[in-house]
Amino acid sequence: MGKNYFTSESVTCGHPDKVCDQIADRILDSLLEQDPRSRVACEVTCATNSVHIFGEVTTQADVDYAAAARRVIEEVGYTTPGQGFDAETCRIQVELHQQSPDIARGIDRRTQSEIMNSGAGDQGMMFGYACKETPSLMPLPIELAHSLAKRLEQVRRINELNYLLPDGKTQVTVEYDENELPRRIAAVIVSSQHRDTVDIKKLRSDILGHVILPTLPKELVDKDTQFFINPTGRFVMGGPAADSGLTGRKLITDTYGGYARHGGGAFSGKDASKVDRSGAYLARYIAKNIVALDLADRCEVQLGYAIGLAEPVSFRIDTFGTEHVKKSRIYDAVLRAVDMRPMAIIQKFGLTDPIFSRISCYGHFGSNAADMPWERTDLVLTV
Repeated sequence: MGKNYFTSESVTCGHPDKVCDQIADRILDSLLEQDPRSRVACEVTCATNSVHIFGEVTTQADVDYAAAARRVIEEVGYTTPGQGFDAETCRIQVELHQQSPDIARGIDRRTQSEIMNSGAGDQGMMFGYACKETPSLMPLPIELAHSLAKRLEQVRRINELNYLLPDGKTQVTVEYDENELPRRIAAVIVSSQHRDTVDIKKLRSDILGHVILPTLPKELVDKDTQFFINPTGRFVMGGPAADSGLTGRKLITDTYGGYARHGGGAFSGKDASKVDRSGAYLARYIAKNIVALDLADRCEVQLGYAIGLAEPVSFRIDTFGTEHVKKSRIYDAVLRAVDMRPMAIIQKFGLTDPIFSRISCYGHFGSNAADMPWERTDLVLTV
């Protein structure tokens, strides 16, 4: 090998794990729409002709969970009976119960001052990352993988390639130079579910011409770039009928494609009192603003929380030697400017609003989430 490569993947909305993420976030948004104080930790699994919705929900809202799941499945495109998974006939089992009182006692507060000091819903550590590789300040491999997956879904939905089916995956390998800057695209993988009537040569030619080449930056593709399209030659069985799905199993795809560390907590189906979600959003916000202010070219932020405590137990900034001012000055400036308590994060970003279904697929950060509040570059840091 002798060269520096990095690979990231994305998946389409029809991937079994993403079907589960979308159902969980649709349920979360439906609950928040009626009751912004809902406490939600909703998990979803799916398999052949079945969906299982389970976890903890404490709310005043009245939501038809099965109907919400069927709407998601229909919107994704699983609507043909007899194919092993479809919106109308799949079995949906719901087993949701109230949040544990042992957890609730660390979160629920009465007065305004008490509310602002509401504790984290669980312990854990969260990471945020930003770099100058792309306009969105995200690593290039994951942004390209998401762009390909989005395009793959688009050509299916508009019938540009009318033989495609909902399940699909993409993967991009970028070659970097000695300065850690992207040099070229070394390899691309696209695997798309399809009807059994299409010839594999046509499918490969169409995906190259309609999906890959129009999406990738031309200056990064060269004669040595390798393309692998449906490498096995057949991908007719797909979605939950071919492979089980589970919420949170694509958390690397949801974040930085593996380019930065991940604390392990997933996002979908969780309200923002869970710092797995809100803490990760704040960590990205801090890292992105540090890079946007040209205080560093790369930045990773870690936050650590304890259940029931409002203030984080740890806060760390790593600029990988790319800082333009002393790292201690950046650290102190962030501490002065940012309230890291969970309720302060929720209020700053409006995380009781039903906004989460919009980012269930194709990443919670970067260009896919460009209109989300944690992607703003409005932090004022006095260094």
